[in-house]
Amino acid sequence: MDGALPKRGAETRERLLEVAERSVLDKGFAATSIDELIAAVGITKSGFFYHFKGKEELATALLQRYIDQEDELLDTLFQRADELHEDPLHGFLVGLKMFAEMMADLPGGHPGCMVASVCYQENLFNSEVRELNREAVLAWRRRFRERFDLIAERYPPRLPVDLDALADMVSALVDGGIIISKVVRDRHVLPQQIMLFREYVRAIFLGA
Repeated sequence: MDGALPKRGAETRERLLEVAERSVLDKGFAATSIDELIAAVGITKSGFFYHFKGKEELATALLQRYIDQEDELLDTLFQRADELHEDPLHGFLVGLKMFAEMMADLPGGHPGCMVASVCYQENLFNSEVRELNREAVLAWRRRFRERFDLIAERYPPRLPVDLDALADMVSALVDGGIIISKVVRDRHVLPQQIMLFREYVRAIFLGA
């Protein structure tokens, strides 16, 4: 019986985070209320404060959860691609194709980016959340820069390119693709952008 209580508590916390993420991505952090969350999850206000001291702590947990999930997704995806092709360039190209296919399979399109949501509403968040967001973006830069460094060792770039800027293109095209997809109501925009980036990477390291 005692073992079931922590499990239920963890499930309630996760449910709160799920509901809060959908709400924040849909209408923003300011418009997401604690009352709305506890009604959706079916708990009391004291139940909410058992898990989070307030909205700022909720924001930190939301962003960290999103970052962790994205890291796990990318780690798994590109590890699978590396297993399929040991060559660093071709493994990366396989990984981008798998990434595009994954995004294309989302029935309603990508739900949105928590990193972008925090950026757009930065004045609503404390310094801890803003710094966590900054580190998340820099972590993506490091992740893909490491990939490009490995590729460049074997395939010197055929075009002049700043590898940090090329790494940042991944964040730019994902966030931009999500925004355009939502504005034009076309879930295929994001996977198309990923595939275009794939061709650009191919051209940089292999030539036309």
